[in-house]
Amino acid sequence: MTRSVEETLRDATAALGAAGIEAPHREARILLAHALGVDLAGLLRRRTDPVAPREAERFASLVARRAAHVPAALLLGHREFWSLDFIVTPDTLIPRPDSELIIEVAVGLHPDRKLGRILDLGTGTGCLMLAALTEFPDAWGLGVDRSAAAAMVARRNTQRLCLSDRATIMVGSWTEAIIGRFDLLLCNPPYIESADIAGLMPEVAVHEPHLALDGGADGLDPYRRLFPDLHRCLAPGGVALFEFGAGQAAALLDLAGEAGLTIVGVRDDIAGHPRVMILRSS
Repeated sequence: MTRSVEETLRDATAALGAAGIEAPHREARILLAHALGVDLAGLLRRRTDPVAPREAERFASLVARRAAHVPAALLLGHREFWSLDFIVTPDTLIPRPDSELIIEVAVGLHPDRKLGRILDLGTGTGCLMLAALTEFPDAWGLGVDRSAAAAMVARRNTQRLCLSDRATIMVGSWTEAIIGRFDLLLCNPPYIESADIAGLMPEVAVHEPHLALDGGADGLDPYRRLFPDLHRCLAPGGVALFEFGAGQAAALLDLAGEAGLTIVGVRDDIAGHPRVMILRSS
């Protein structure tokens, strides 16, 4: 029996709610709009229209996969970050709103929007570097990732956002292949403790790459590797911005001090939790 958009949404909301999905009505609306090829406003206008069998079948498949805790961003194939649309795949960490704080801090430190070279370590989708390039129109960026598959996604996003002439993506392990110096270094490294990954929500633990999550026994291995190398990678006056997890600020301040770095400050996210560390080479 053909059902209307409104009825289809009601059934899907119930199914997602029963599966423990947060905000099930919102998720159902996003997935149905995707299945119908309309935006959310268009979905509202069609609430009494019937859903064609082919569209209903496609939507049912999306709902079943979301109920199995596949992230909506992977079902849709894209995610918004800094008002930009990024391709996402299972090879990359899904961009998160909390990470936008890195861009906010970068802009606040350079209000004249004048910047030369940007380095993004562990670039993933490229969201940090590409968002920064939209804010600093004269800058050039280099994104580095260990995963060749993730680097390919970043290249696709670079082309998608028409930034190929100002950005390069390379495969490599952190700063090993870096020779030049940069005015701004961005990094959202893996910072989850290895033993904690299995206990994360299944959207993360099962469907996001562990390479982008696992920070070692205490979650701090990437920082230990990178902090001592900042002196070589930062240009005079350059600044490094690192995202980190809950409860890690004190240990990272110690690591930065041991590496001889100048600690400019720590910025809180919208929930009031320390989230981004600002460092300079002494």
